[in-house]
Amino acid sequence: MHFRRHMDSGARLKPLDITPIMGMLLLLLVFFMLMPGFVMQPGIKVNLPKAVTSGAVTYKDLEVVISDENKIYIDGKTISIQDLKALFKQAAQTKAAILIKADRRASLGVITEIWDMCRYLGIKQVNIVTNQE
Repeated sequence: MHFRRHMDSGARLKPLDITPIMGMLLLLLVFFMLMPGFVMQPGIKVNLPKAVTSGAVTYKDLEVVISDENKIYIDGKTISIQDLKALFKQAAQTKAAILIKADRRASLGVITEIWDMCRYLGIKQVNIVTNQE
């Protein structure tokens, strides 16, 4: 059996229209570029004070967060002054640095108490986090 092929000179392949595909790719690109701005990081809301002379700290050994309600947090968990003192004793033995992240409305008395506790226990490196103006 012999089959004949029908080759019509008028039947050509239509060009593929990629305009809708490019539109979708552009929308996906914009979506993924803007997506990280919409992701909320879990944590404690702290409005840091501003300082002109602040510098960047490249290490973070132990971070103490003080909220505007004067609650003290370590790793997102509330901690008492007595437990904080025990934690600072361990940090002093390992010569760890302390980073204090206090809300601008936090009581200066609480910040001073934590700072004084660090100095009393022999912690040499204590820093306060601020925003640069």
